[in-house]
Amino acid sequence: MTATEKRMTLDNVDLLSLLGTNDANLKLIEDRFNASIIVRGENVVIKGVLEEVETIEKILKEMVYVLNTNGKLEKNDIETILDLTLEGKEIVSEKEFDSIILYTKNDAIKARTPGQTNYVKAASKNDICFAIGPAGTGKTYLAVAMAVAAHKKGMVNKIVLARPAVEAGESLGFLPGDIREKIDPYLRPLYDALDDMMPSEKLRGYIEKRIVEIVPLAYMRGRTINNAFVILDEAQNATDVQMKMFLTRLGANSKAIITGDITQIDLPPKTVSGLIQAKEILSNIEGVAFVYFDRGDIVRHKLVKDIIDAYEKHKNGS
Repeated sequence: MTATEKRMTLDNVDLLSLLGTNDANLKLIEDRFNASIIVRGENVVIKGVLEEVETIEKILKEMVYVLNTNGKLEKNDIETILDLTLEGKEIVSEKEFDSIILYTKNDAIKARTPGQTNYVKAASKNDICFAIGPAGTGKTYLAVAMAVAAHKKGMVNKIVLARPAVEAGESLGFLPGDIREKIDPYLRPLYDALDDMMPSEKLRGYIEKRIVEIVPLAYMRGRTINNAFVILDEAQNATDVQMKMFLTRLGANSKAIITGDITQIDLPPKTVSGLIQAKEILSNIEGVAFVYFDRGDIVRHKLVKDIIDAYEKHKNGS
């Protein structure tokens, strides 16, 4: 039979835990097949007949999934994976595995709706991606997950998260405390998302070293941000001037995701939303993508969708 070759990258996993001491876990696989498995850093080359090569690729993906979701991978886990795969059964489907963005301490973060899948693809293919849609569609959470994953893979050196400090019905000047205490409530959703995705001690260390920055949008002025994954959240509350300022901060090897809901603008009357203007001006620029979510993409509590629908009907007088 004709030999074939398959290359894959193991860039989202602890390789020592996956392969085992002295590649002991790898040898468990090789004992079942005639194909060869060559590992060089994160790169794997599988050589053999097509059926065996595809089966080994599937087994390695199953091992990555089990290790990252359980936090460990033992000999009996690998033997179970081998037995199930050879019987044509699976722990995680190919589609599900490929949709995983980031493994966390509690779960695997992945696209769960067609809209989210399009979002992740658009963000990976373009240096600037706008995500527009209602609350609960995962715009911000997935953006943060993509940023953490990019940093984990060494694609960027830092993560910058920004939000306009625009108030719905209250003024920062009347809030108690210093400027940090006044601003923190507006940045809290970004802290919460990051806290879900990495250990608290590591997050604190990253913030202290400025590997992760969480800042009000106004603090971006005058900077050029190189080799970074930059997120602007709640962008409907950025003015046209602020939006242009943010977009022109991007430096070499940087990516940006801009999220917002154009039905929830808290800017003063007659102030132009930078998100709406950007949608009109930038939609035909290569390398800039726009992704739109609807209520079908809402992944919060099942009642959230009904609540949004009820408010929409009330607004329309129906």
